[in-house]
Amino acid sequence: MNHSIMSSAVFVNPVAGLSRRLPMRRGRVCCCSLLLLVSALLLTLLASPRVAAHGSVADEGDACLIRFGFYSAHFSIFQPRTREHDEFCEDIPDVTETVFVMEYQHRSLSEVPIDFRIIRNDRFQRRFVRWEDIEALPDLEPLTVFHQSLPPQADGVLSVMHVFDEPGEYIGIVTAPHPDGRAEYQAVFPFRVGSRWQDHWPWAIAGLALVLLTARQLKRPPRGMKA
Repeated sequence: MNHSIMSSAVFVNPVAGLSRRLPMRRGRVCCCSLLLLVSALLLTLLASPRVAAHGSVADEGDACLIRFGFYSAHFSIFQPRTREHDEFCEDIPDVTETVFVMEYQHRSLSEVPIDFRIIRNDRFQRRFVRWEDIEALPDLEPLTVFHQSLPPQADGVLSVMHVFDEPGEYIGIVTAPHPDGRAEYQAVFPFRVGSRWQDHWPWAIAGLALVLLTARQLKRPPRGMKA
C-alpha cells in the first residue's frame, strides 16, 4: 500500500520553476532600467536651457563668459514671460521679450560706455563668425534689429531688453572702448531665436527606436521556453 502511494507520487522541484521565471524577470528588469535611463538622458538633453556657446561667449560650466579685449563679463539671457527664471547662454527657444545681462568682471568696464547691437544673420555660418566678418560688411544698419548705446554702469551690471518678432539667426555685437580711449574691443556672439524641429528629431528617433526595441524584448520569451 505504501509502496503504491510512493511510486505514484510526483516530485515538484521549486527551484526548476523559479529558474524558468528568473530569465524573464531579469530581462524585463534590465530592459525597463535601460529604458528609464535613456529616457531620462533624452529629456535632460532636450530640456536643458544651456547650449554650446559660440563666438566670444564661452560656457564655463556654472556660468557663461563673454570676452572682448582684456574685458570679460558673466553673460546670461532670460525670457521672463515664457521661461521665468531659466537662464540661456546663447540660443533662446521663444520669439518673445528677451533680456540680455552682463555682470562685469573688471572694474574698468564699469567706467566706459557700451554699444550693444543685434543684427540678422543671413550670410554667415554662425559657429565661425568673427568680428573681422562683421567689420567687412558695407553697412550694418539694414541688418540691425536692435541698437542701443549705454552709459557707464557704476554697479557693474548691464541689462538690455529686446522683443523679437520673428525666429531666425542673429548676431549680437558688444563694443567697449579702452579706458584711455585709444582702442575699442568687440565681442561677437551668434545665436538663434526660436526652436527648430531639426534640433530635436535625432533624439526623438533614438527614443522611439529604444521604446520599440524594449517592447520587442519584453514580448520575446526567454530561451528554452515555448512562445
